Amino acid sequence: MFRLLFWIAVIFAAIWLWRRFKTPSKPRPAPRQQEDTQPMVRCAQCGVHVPRAHALSQENRWYCSRAHLEQDQRSGEQ
Repeated sequence: MFRLLFWIAVIFAAIWLWRRFKTPSKPRPAPRQQEDTQPMVRCAQCGVHVPRAHALSQENRWYCSRAHLEQDQRSGEQ
C-alpha cells in the first residue's frame, strides 16, 4: 500500500513539475501608474485633503464643500 501511494505522489510531482516548466510563466503586470493623478489641497475649515478639481476656492483658500466655504465666510465676518 505504501509503495502505491509513493508512486502516485511521484507521478503527480512529475506532472506538476513538467507543467510548470513547459508553460512559460505569465509576466507580472507592471504596477500601473495613474495618469489621472491630481494635486490635492487641504480644506481650510476641516483639514480634509481633496483633489483640486473637486475643491472650492476663495481668496487662495480651499474648501471640501460649499457648507465649509460658507461656514468660513460667516466666521470671518464676525
